[in-house]
Amino acid sequence: MVKQSIFARVAQLAKANLNALLDSAEDPQKMLDQMVRDYSENIREAEAAVAQTIGNLRMAEDDYARAVDDAGTWGRKAVAASRKADEFRAAGNGVDADKFDALARLALQRQMSAEATAKAQAPALAAQNEVVDKLKQGLDQMRGKLGELTAKRNQLVNRARVAAAQSQVHYALKALDTGDPTSAIGRYEERIRRQEATVRGQQELAASSLDAQFASLEDLGEQTEVEARLAALKSMDRKAIDHHGS
Repeated sequence: MVKQSIFARVAQLAKANLNALLDSAEDPQKMLDQMVRDYSENIREAEAAVAQTIGNLRMAEDDYARAVDDAGTWGRKAVAASRKADEFRAAGNGVDADKFDALARLALQRQMSAEATAKAQAPALAAQNEVVDKLKQGLDQMRGKLGELTAKRNQLVNRARVAAAQSQVHYALKALDTGDPTSAIGRYEERIRRQEATVRGQQELAASSLDAQFASLEDLGEQTEVEARLAALKSMDRKAIDHHGS
């Protein structure tokens, strides 16, 4: 019953859809670690149970061998007693001959009993050998499954480590992008360009203001000349009038 319960648990684990379990697990690595521990514990229990079964088989084999050996021993004793009886009978000693014939009969009875015991034990012995073979095969399958689980767990751990490393590199590159000193320099350069553009604008504005001032000065000079010429004309006219009057 113990062996059956152990192998029943192992069979249930072996039939489980590992991929489906991993997909539904919140922490696949933790689940695989637990499965490896469960499998390892079940294998230890199964090994102990199989060892006990093998021990029982070896005891049964010893009992069978003893029965077969006893049958052979009693058979040889029966032959020896029968020959001794024949020798006494040939010598005319009927009393001793009958006595050894009785011993031969007793030895034959013991031989038959040992043969019956061996015959009765043979089927159970064959069945036990078959059970032990199946248990050994089951253990081999369990160990193979444990190897698959362990390999799957190790593969998953390695993949998780690679993914974590890739994630760290990704975040490092992202942080490098956001903290890139060249980008800060670029922003500072843009600021300087804006300041330079503002200065150029101010210079252009100042230049246009000076042009306007010079233009106003030119206009003022032109007006002054006009007034001077007008005054000269008027002066000439007054001189001409004074000349005619005299």
